[in-house]
Amino acid sequence: MISKAYEKIKNFIRDNYKYILVWILIYLFFTIPTNSYVIVGGGTININKRVQVENEYKQKGKLNFAYVEELKGTVATYLLSLIVPGFENESIDEYRYKEDEDYKDLLFREKMNLEKANADSVYVAYTKAKRKISIKDTKLYIIFVDDNKNLNTNLKIGDQILEVDGQKINGLDDYRTYINSKEAGEKVTVLVKEKKEVKKKFAYIYQQDDKLVTGIGVIEINTYKLDPKLKLKFKKSESGPSGGLMLALQIYNKLTKKDITKGRNIVGTGTIDKDGRVGDIGGIKYKLRGAVKKRADIFICPKDNLKEALKEKKKRRYKIKVIGVSSFDEVIERLK
Repeated sequence: MISKAYEKIKNFIRDNYKYILVWILIYLFFTIPTNSYVIVGGGTININKRVQVENEYKQKGKLNFAYVEELKGTVATYLLSLIVPGFENESIDEYRYKEDEDYKDLLFREKMNLEKANADSVYVAYTKAKRKISIKDTKLYIIFVDDNKNLNTNLKIGDQILEVDGQKINGLDDYRTYINSKEAGEKVTVLVKEKKEVKKKFAYIYQQDDKLVTGIGVIEINTYKLDPKLKLKFKKSESGPSGGLMLALQIYNKLTKKDITKGRNIVGTGTIDKDGRVGDIGGIKYKLRGAVKKRADIFICPKDNLKEALKEKKKRRYKIKVIGVSSFDEVIERLK
């Protein structure tokens, strides 16, 4: 029975090997990854659908995220970037902090950057709207591990720091204060949550310039107790901090009686920190094109990206109004 099945399979392969080989090559052509991704354009997302505030104020216009449309880097998409006008191949190395970081490390860091951006956006919006906000919880995650020759640790990207030498760590200041209380060469025991498992790990302290460090980069993410209550909707596939500014504007607009949109279709991009400072981002020309495609009245971008945005506007003869800002307060003032 088995020998007959084997003979049938062997005969099928022998008679159809050319077709089988072609399909294998096609499969590999579209699936073998490259160390890159391909930018194919820009788009917008209506933030109103992503933000729900209890007893929120209504708005007449639209506030939109600007985003860059990308294709996963494969042999096929790489070759397309060489022949299709407007397609641009970008190396993943631009997002790596060091050479041996794998793609999972990059994805985790970008996910944490999104959570951090969302938390900071909430803080800015509620404080500027003079609504009740207080810290409910703080988590500290490792997003980078140095390859310094002095480093000796088994800490990994993705670990959540819980305790150091038995002392609970409530945030970045707690961690820095404790490390600075030690001396170079000392070993510390770090209790972490790795995925869902709690583990004891270690790190050695060493001197770097005028600071004591353990060779890791961490990110602090707060969750808040809010009044009125807030619900954010993001997809699992979304990551990165570039939507922070626009998210803060949308939350603020739902918390305040005066509608900052004034019936306009507004698209924007830019990072934001807890102090309301706006930071630069990448892919500005694609995001501007996406805004124009959606017939936006205003495009908001970080002041550091303004020159590039205006150059693209002039080159393509866009009629859209472009605003460059460096802070949340400046955006509110410019939209009046």
